[in-house]
Amino acid sequence: MASSMRSLFSDHSRYVDCFRKFLDNSTEHQCMQEFMDKKLPGIIARIGDKKSEIKILSIGGGAGEIDLQILSKVQAQYPGVHINNEVVEPSAEQIAKYKELVAKTSNLENIKFAWHKETSSEYQNRMMEKKELQEWDFIHMIQMLYYVKDIPATLKFFHSLLATNAKILIIIVSGTSGWRKLWKKYGPRLPRDDLCLYVTSVDLTQMLDKLGIKYECYDLLSTMDISDCFIDGNENGDLLLDFLTETCNFNSTAPPDLKAEIMKDLQEPEFSIKKEGKVLFNNNLSFIVVEA
Repeated sequence: MASSMRSLFSDHSRYVDCFRKFLDNSTEHQCMQEFMDKKLPGIIARIGDKKSEIKILSIGGGAGEIDLQILSKVQAQYPGVHINNEVVEPSAEQIAKYKELVAKTSNLENIKFAWHKETSSEYQNRMMEKKELQEWDFIHMIQMLYYVKDIPATLKFFHSLLATNAKILIIIVSGTSGWRKLWKKYGPRLPRDDLCLYVTSVDLTQMLDKLGIKYECYDLLSTMDISDCFIDGNENGDLLLDFLTETCNFNSTAPPDLKAEIMKDLQEPEFSIKKEGKVLFNNNLSFIVVEA
């Protein structure tokens, strides 16, 4: 029965539509913005001490909205200091959007941008072949570790690239989020794809502990409005449901019993809260700051 269901990642343009819908319906970017405003200045306070240039590496930088927020905080901390910002991003479409955003943003004069169209593991292999590893002052990995095959090896590699006082910022769904419960309960019954791992901050902090890497973890509240998922034939709802289940056209291809169970669970308090007639899925985020 489940064979008619296929992974959302097998249809790139559908995935992009679902992801945009998720951003429109969630407080994901607002939550990140809050962290950048309140916490980031303290975190980056010493990354550029006594340095004539600050080197920043963005892994999975996407379309650059969050990257530019980070850069503006670094500029505020180190006015006039030259910043070298390199971006590793596998999607050509996202890189094009990032470049557009840079072109229409002011005050980027002291920042040099470079984009590499590759995955983090491709970047890692390329660097290892070079034998000459460049050090970085700030590395960030925002919502991208789900797409990495060997997370501990990735963490170890990027940690080895940190300069004095440098930090890594990782943003990932929290262990307290509805995602963790959804994946745990339904993962085995949904179409699996090698491209995406069910990983949350709980798994990540365990990996860092095992590697003996020092870090701090902050949790911030975030929600996704999934009310449209409960309106029959609602296109927004269908896209959000695909995003939640990582399944292409979940509504029309899922076995009825699985669909009924998930639709019921999504309204339960362990997954969502009901507020002012809306169903708000728990999209809490963890911000993990790794020390050099």
